[in-house]
Amino acid sequence: MAFGVKIIRKMGIIVSKPISFLLILLYIAQTGFIVYLVHDRFEKEKVLRQQQMRITELEDKLKILEEKLKILNIIEDFQVGFKEREVGELTCVIYDESKKYGYDPLLILALILAESSFRKEQVSTMGAQGLMQVKPSVGYDLAKRRGLNWKGELSLFEPAFNIQLGTLYLFELILKFKDVKKALVAYNVGEDALKLRLRSGQKPPAYFLSKVLKTYKELKEKYEQPKS
Repeated sequence: MAFGVKIIRKMGIIVSKPISFLLILLYIAQTGFIVYLVHDRFEKEKVLRQQQMRITELEDKLKILEEKLKILNIIEDFQVGFKEREVGELTCVIYDESKKYGYDPLLILALILAESSFRKEQVSTMGAQGLMQVKPSVGYDLAKRRGLNWKGELSLFEPAFNIQLGTLYLFELILKFKDVKKALVAYNVGEDALKLRLRSGQKPPAYFLSKVLKTYKELKEKYEQPKS
């Protein structure tokens, strides 16, 4: 026997017990090391994924803050007669309602500027009221169907409530006309009036739509940061 190994011609090599035990220990150690490496890699990848998720969350929060700041700046530049608290509330409601219906918030701001010039107590010759110039009959119908807290016509002079109704009304018009531009015209002249014009082959009135789109373009040029 040499070095703990017996050589037998017919049966090959037989390893002695000490060597067998050593080999088993080496195998266990090697297996344990491999398991450690796999576990270590898994844990590192887990940490990296968590860090990436945190980075993504922070980026999303930063985008939201930038978007709200943009809305806030526009409101502060154009609003008439609002208190600081109301400006903050308006910023949040315009952002939230825009996200709910898939609007660019600047389009809603352009619509408000075209309708009321950001005067919360504005009343049109046709009886439309508030920031987004919602008629009481339209506001009541929308609030009733959507389960909103309608407290009479004075509700339309509450800026946040007015925007909730106005953005909802525009969304319903977009669904009906399948076209944002026609929906904006219908918002101004009335759904039935626009349908009558279209049925009689007349072109939709262009002035109000041009005003909204022009304002929208100006807001984007002034308040949106150029993408690098």
